[in-house]
Amino acid sequence: MDSTKGVVGQKFYSCACFCTDNIYLGEYKLHVKFISELQFRKDYQAVLRNHGCTTNQHFEDILKKIEAEIQRRRQLGVKSAERTAFISEFYKPLHRHVYVLQESYLAPEFLQIVNYSRSKHATVEGLHSFIQPLAAERVYRLPVFTKQFCTDLIEELENFEQSDSPKGRPNTMNNYGILLNELGFDEGLITPLRVDYLRPITALLYPDCGGDCLDSHKAFVVKYALGEDLDLSYHYDNAEVTLNVSLGQEFTEGNLYFGNMKEVPIHESECVEVEHRVTEGLLHRGQQLHGALPITAGQRWNLIVWMRSSEERNKLCPMCNKQPELVEGEGSADGFTKVPPSQNSTSTPCALT
Repeated sequence: MDSTKGVVGQKFYSCACFCTDNIYLGEYKLHVKFISELQFRKDYQAVLRNHGCTTNQHFEDILKKIEAEIQRRRQLGVKSAERTAFISEFYKPLHRHVYVLQESYLAPEFLQIVNYSRSKHATVEGLHSFIQPLAAERVYRLPVFTKQFCTDLIEELENFEQSDSPKGRPNTMNNYGILLNELGFDEGLITPLRVDYLRPITALLYPDCGGDCLDSHKAFVVKYALGEDLDLSYHYDNAEVTLNVSLGQEFTEGNLYFGNMKEVPIHESECVEVEHRVTEGLLHRGQQLHGALPITAGQRWNLIVWMRSSEERNKLCPMCNKQPELVEGEGSADGFTKVPPSQNSTSTPCALT
């Protein structure tokens, strides 16, 4: 079997921390953990007071928001399945062709990068002659799609956005966007993009964090617009490697900025600003802290692919930094797998063939 394809029928799981950790309080731009009210008050009451939460009513409002978010997460799989079924039955696509990846959708320069990465003699140093390393450590810019494909994809997404179909939030920090698996993009577009085109590149650039064994993903589109989400606070992703492609449309400002890995204290992390160009993507390690500056005009759509390596995350959950406590999940869930006891202490070989 071609190891780039993963294990047929592989079941993926989430970590139990999904319902307790990294709960985002947008008003205070703070991620929190909630096990109990007692724990929460002990850990965060002073911090929240410094952020402007000065009354008991403020604090009670926060507790209500946290409880609502926890309930949303607990019901996420069921609700997502319901939305997917509704969309499949009732939504009428505008551009059916964008759901299935064709090489004509990919920039010629991107195909050159992929072909070099697939070659037997490919090296990181050689790849740097095709791909642009940026000032931020191990962040790379590369062309991905053609302008026409980006235009068609945005038109499809806008058509869906204007439909009566139910829509889920991409994550706790983005309020406007689309979960691409629910719309039917995973099998025909995102999976072949990850397996056949991106993984040869990530295998060279990020072998130390699972880039050679990316076996699942979460893909979504986020939208930035005046009166909606303008920016994205400093954070890290639930991923080993992230691809962020600017699809368009016309917008001003809104550059990305990158710091150190999440283990480095924020006050010691110097940020580097990176311009985000339409049709081009930025590749970076998921655990690298980053954010998006506000747009000042127009509208921007970004395609985000969180690529995951079960080999890496089975050892340590990237969100709670503990051995994962597995719970059932839908589809690719959060990319964890059950590892036989004999493999718990040693890594399983995984390489492109």
